Formats: sequence, C-alpha cells, structure tokens
Amino acid sequence: MRLLLGVQAIRNHLARTYSSARFKKMATDVKFNESLGCTDPQTHPVLIIGQLRHLNLLKFSHLESKLSPRVNEETFLNAVACLHPAPTDKVSLYLDVATVAALPLKSSRHNTASRAHAITRLVKNHVLNVSEESVVLVCERENLFASACAVVRAFPLYSRKTGNLLASSQSKNLGCGDGNANSGRNVVNVEFVLINKDGCIESEPLTDDELNCLNETTRAIRMTARIVDMPCNEMNVDHFIQEVEDVGRELCITPKVIRGEKLLEQGFGGIYGVGKAAAVPPALVVLSHEPKGAQETIALVGKGIVYDTGGLSIKAKTGMPGMKRDCGGAAAILGAFYAAVQCGFRDNLHAVFCLAENSVGPNATRPDDIHTLYSGRTVEINNTDAEGRLVLADGVCYANKDLKANIILDMATLTGAQGVATGKYHGAVLTNSETWEAKSLQAGRKSGDLLASIIYCPELHFSEFASAIADMKNSVADRQNAQSSCAGLFIAAHLGFDYPGTWVHVDMATPVHCGERATGYGVALLLTLFGGHTDSKLLQSIAPTDEEPPLKRCCRD
Repeated sequence: MRLLLGVQAIRNHLARTYSSARFKKMATDVKFNESLGCTDPQTHPVLIIGQLRHLNLLKFSHLESKLSPRVNEETFLNAVACLHPAPTDKVSLYLDVATVAALPLKSSRHNTASRAHAITRLVKNHVLNVSEESVVLVCERENLFASACAVVRAFPLYSRKTGNLLASSQSKNLGCGDGNANSGRNVVNVEFVLINKDGCIESEPLTDDELNCLNETTRAIRMTARIVDMPCNEMNVDHFIQEVEDVGRELCITPKVIRGEKLLEQGFGGIYGVGKAAAVPPALVVLSHEPKGAQETIALVGKGIVYDTGGLSIKAKTGMPGMKRDCGGAAAILGAFYAAVQCGFRDNLHAVFCLAENSVGPNATRPDDIHTLYSGRTVEINNTDAEGRLVLADGVCYANKDLKANIILDMATLTGAQGVATGKYHGAVLTNSETWEAKSLQAGRKSGDLLASIIYCPELHFSEFASAIADMKNSVADRQNAQSSCAGLFIAAHLGFDYPGTWVHVDMATPVHCGERATGYGVALLLTLFGGHTDSKLLQSIAPTDEEPPLKRCCRD
C-alpha cells in the first residue's frame, strides 16, 4: 500500500510539473552532446529511439547513465522485448519520463534508411517540453546526419501565440546552444549510440567536426523553417533582405541587391513583372563565397515569393491560405548557404534570391502582357499565377551570364502538381544530367529530404509553351501533360537547353511543410549533395559519389 501511495505521489508531482510546462511552452534549444550524459529521468526525461534490430544489440550498461536509478536492467530488456512496431511502437520504462521507441521495421528503396520522418513524429509526440530533457538516437553512423536533422525538424521556432515564450521574429536566436531553465528556454539534449558496420556499439564520442556540422545545420534548418512559417506582414521582401544581410554579416559577406526600377533597367523582366504591383518592391539579392583555390562555381537559385495571391489570375479563397510558404526555396538556400560556408566550402558558392510579392494592384501584370526576361527572350503571360518560373528564369540566367556558374541548382515551391507527381514527402528533381539525377536521389535518401525524379524531355514537352506572338507563353496549354516537368523546362529554356554545365531543378512545393508548420526542407539535402565540396568529414562521408547512373549499369550485359 505504501508503495502504491509513493508511486501515486510521484505521478502527481510529475503531472503538476509537466502540465505546467506544457501550458506555458518555452522556446526550445537543441543541443548535441558528444556522448551520453549522466542524468536521472525523474528530473531529466529521456526518449530513446532506434530500429528494433539496433535496440536489441544494446546492453543495459550502454544506457545506464540515462536510466539509473529509476530503471533496472530487467525492466529495460523486457521493454525492448515488448516492442512490436507497426509502423512504430513505444514502451514506457518509468512513468512517462523514460520511454523507448522503435522505428518502422522496413524502409523501401525510395525511403531514407534513417526513417527520418518517423523520428520527427516520435519526437513531436513524446517529448515533454520541460526545462531539460534528452533524446537518445540509436543508429548506424551513416544515418547520424539524417537522424539529427529529423529531431531538429520537430522544434519550430516561430509562434505568435500569446501566453507562451516560443521564439518569434522578435528573437532571431537560431535555437542551438547552451540554453537552460534560468534563461527561459528549454533544452533538448540530443545524444547518440552509434552502431558500426559490424553490428558493434561504437565507444568513441562525436568529434568536434561532427558537432560543429550538426550545430550549424541545426541553426540553418530552424532559420529556414522560421522564415517559411512567418506571414507576409512580418516576412515581406524588405524583411527577407534583412535576413540575407544578417547571414552575410555573420559570414563577413556583403550581399549584392538589385531592387525596384533597377531590375527593369538591367533587364530582369521576370522578377520585376511579378513584383511590381506590391507595396514593397521586388529584388534580386546575391550572396557570394569565393575562396582562394576554388575549382568550380556553384550557384543556388531560390524562388522567394513572399506571398502569392496569384496576381490577376487570383487564387480562390481556399487556395490562398498557406501561400506565405512560397518563399520556401529561397529560405532553404539561405540556410544551406550559411551552413555550407560555416562548414568550410572550398569552391565558389553563390546564393541567388529572386524575391517578390505576387500581388494585385493597378500596376499588376495582366494576362496577355509580354515581358522580356534577363535571357533576352520574350514571354506572353497567359497565367499570372505561374509566376515562380518567371523569377527563377531571371535567376538562373544571371547565374550563368554574370556568375559563370558551371553547376546551377534552383529550388522552388513551384507547382501544386508536384504533390500529385511525387507526393507529400518527396520533392521532384528535374535535371539535364543523368549523373546528377542519380546523385540528387542519393543525397535525398542520405539526408532525409527525399527526392523523386520527374521526366526531362524538352523535345516532347516544351511545345506546351508555344506562342503566336512571343518566344513562349508562361503556362502550359495542356495541364494534364507532365505539368511539373513542363514548369521546370520553362526555367531551363532561359538558361538554354544547350547549356554545357549542370542544371538541377528541385520542386518542393509539398514537402516544404507538414500540416501547418514548415519543415526546413532543402537544407540537409543541399548540404549532403554538395558535402564533398566542404571541409566537414561528416558531410564528405555522406556526399553522393560520381558513380555511373543506375540506368546505364543495369543495361549492361
């Protein structure tokens, strides 16, 4: 009886503590530790996550520092034996403050081996949002980066709820550091138990290189998600330029800014035409990292439509909410550029932001108007709601003509059709290079920012843009004909289908968010794809190789 009363008293105490913490939700810092710390789950809750086959490899001694004195070896082993993931499962080890959870048993060839999306869901649902707690990830070393990014995505920064202390635009703390209860910020300590290729537990702690990479990536993902979550009255073109300037200041880089009427004067008819009706003028903004000894020039071009009403081809009332996220491509490129430079990017790297608000007003572009883009080619506007391709066409052309980039990647929330073609979790990749298609897909699986390829066939699809009076229209004639591929081909047409370099287009209209919150999609993908250009050994280890594309390999005798 006394034992039951004691347990009930503990339950009541924890309930009071954690219900109070949930009611007044604090901003959360995500902190990566080099090894497992020694904590008591009664005061420092812990969530242990891993694949069942990895959890079965653990001895209690591997986790004793996180569970003792509340959990003994018998309880831990029995809990693991009770796990039957379908697709996931969890068992409480001690009340609600020590939990072990199993990830899905299977991962198909189009999924990430890290099960990143399941990790994010488990963390969202089972962390307690108290002053300090831990998430322990049991995984193979090759899944370290993707698993870490998955945890980070569970902790968005932006909120305008009253009565809590979540980070907002007023505080640009990027949520990575040594926060504590006294600072008014919760701390989630992320720690790892790593499994080597032989199925043995690694004893070495994370290196400083790995910790630095994870911390900078955390800041980048959370910054990206915060920008995407912010409404246009707090994240218009002016505000976005300020974000770019803030990043530039930290990296000691001064951005180049071309705004308003200067865009028209210098030939950027796409960006100018889309944004000229808005109260805040459009802009082309460029950050450039040019280290000595660079061998290649890479340009990342982002669609930064801070709000998309559709223009005069206006969206319906149910189609417009959420269009604050139309700057997701530019936000991801800002985050990736920041982290890549911080991780020692060795080649020339340019981030090109095509910023505009697609608004309605007396100066708005009309259907039937004809614009001349930076490529010199003329475009007949037949849909003002197909605006992203117009600004990106200017951006990739600038990357080629002015920046002399030999690798150009554009990223955009470009088409609603992307979600139909590749779904909610996979972005769509379109490229003129079979090798880079394979590398992009591999980077998606390694990072957890998944990709699926879509058809690159300009000789069959580009005729959809035929115009009787201009070089092309901006929207397709047949919306049932590979719409996402066609939208990407419009961008490529201004670069030139004979462009000798590598062009990669990523449409991430759907994975940019999950429910009503931004995911920070794109940062981990870009860092992995170009990881071989950095000094980070962690990124180098997961960067895709220059293997011959799978299609050619399987066609051999």
